[in-house]
Amino acid sequence: MKENLLITVAAAVITNNQGQLLLVRKKNTDFYMQVGGKLEPNEPPETTIIREIKEEIGVEGSIIKYLGEFDTQAANETGYLLKAYLYEVKILGNPVACAEIEDLVWFDPKQHATVPIAPLTAQYVIPLIK
Repeated sequence: MKENLLITVAAAVITNNQGQLLLVRKKNTDFYMQVGGKLEPNEPPETTIIREIKEEIGVEGSIIKYLGEFDTQAANETGYLLKAYLYEVKILGNPVACAEIEDLVWFDPKQHATVPIAPLTAQYVIPLIK
């Protein structure tokens, strides 16, 4: 695989007291996914995820635990593979769509998806939290 066809991200699994999963959709995209984003050069994924939570949903986050590294298809970049460092994260406050985020939803993983969800969410995150 060519290195330039790989996107490496840190992603947050954020749930509320009802067991719903926070998903976001970036502007001009179709798929809902975890809050998160690409690592900056020499930035550890733990730093990335806390920065991305603040930028994308405007709240502070704290890592509860590292869930692992997962590989799948990228949702919005055709032909790209995704390597995601996944973290269970607690947030303080009410998330709002900021920066490049157009929409956010609290998704019930026990229900059939009513919005298009990213491969990482469908293949790994939902089975992890069910």
